[in-house]
Amino acid sequence: MPASTAGFQKKVDSLSESISSTKRNPMRVVAIGGGTGLSTLLRGLRRHVVVAGQTAPTDDEPISDLAAVVTVTDDGGSSGRLREEFNMLPPGDLRNCMVALSEEEDLISQLFRHRFRSGGEIKGHNFGNLFVAALTEITGDFGHAIQLASKILATRGRIYPVTMANLTLVARMDDGSTVRGETRISASRKRIVELMLDPPVAEPLPETMEAIERADLITVGPGSLYTSLITNLLVKGIPVALARARGVRVFVCNLMTQANESLGLTASQHIERIYEHTREPIFDYALVNTAPVSPEMLLRYAAEGSTPIIPDVERIEAMGIRCVVGNFLSEGDVLRHAPERVTGALLELARLARPQTQIA
Repeated sequence: MPASTAGFQKKVDSLSESISSTKRNPMRVVAIGGGTGLSTLLRGLRRHVVVAGQTAPTDDEPISDLAAVVTVTDDGGSSGRLREEFNMLPPGDLRNCMVALSEEEDLISQLFRHRFRSGGEIKGHNFGNLFVAALTEITGDFGHAIQLASKILATRGRIYPVTMANLTLVARMDDGSTVRGETRISASRKRIVELMLDPPVAEPLPETMEAIERADLITVGPGSLYTSLITNLLVKGIPVALARARGVRVFVCNLMTQANESLGLTASQHIERIYEHTREPIFDYALVNTAPVSPEMLLRYAAEGSTPIIPDVERIEAMGIRCVVGNFLSEGDVLRHAPERVTGALLELARLARPQTQIA
């Protein structure tokens, strides 16, 4: 571990001990991404959100405002079918975030996760996606439908599509060809060189820009490098807002490389690819796993050519980004980030950066 990282970790540990019995002013958090990576992170953050009139399950590190900013370029599966048939934005990633921010044992959250295994035309559809589609038809407003569905699920946080524009992803590949559509891009065996939006200019939601400006902590990742992360950062104004944000900005690095997105890329190269698209330095810290993956799990992922991401800490810190390393993985049927360990490290970073004021 580099000396700078070790020294930083000592400061974190020392501060944790000195403030363990002190309550803190609740903080504002913005999490940007998509797919299962963002949902996993939100499950950890949810446990720290204080809702008016309620007590957070974990209130030693309270969050007063949590906003998820979610990609809307999916064109496959249930979301893709609804997008084509109803001319609406894809609801899948947003629905996953709603469920992640709801009480997981609640029956209605189980209902929102349910996928029909039979039933002719509804086979393969997710109930939550159909519910959002129905609300969109009733209200005539996809964004309003998302907010209504969130209220029904009693989510501990707000969920925003990164834009209301109906976008198609376009990728320029390493052989000079272009591939259109997220599903085709993900299925291509060529390496992505540049990701673009069609139409090229998409406006962000004002609520998203306000949330970024006010946030104490902003996270990007984990998630598919191009189709879950960079796609959000192509929306007009988002990179500039992140570059100017006063809050702590953290890149949460994936655990494994991903076929057709990031095979062979180290942790620092993930950040380099992001910076090539934002053209702005948008990170203060990078959270990188250094715990080993079990041989059994390595063998399972080897079939896809996927390997653990190399934590090249010195190269990250040479970019002016401080690196926080540790054991952030959880092994089950698949590899996931451990929500509580990741959340604990993120909130510690935000707390270090804030004025150390106490509340009664």
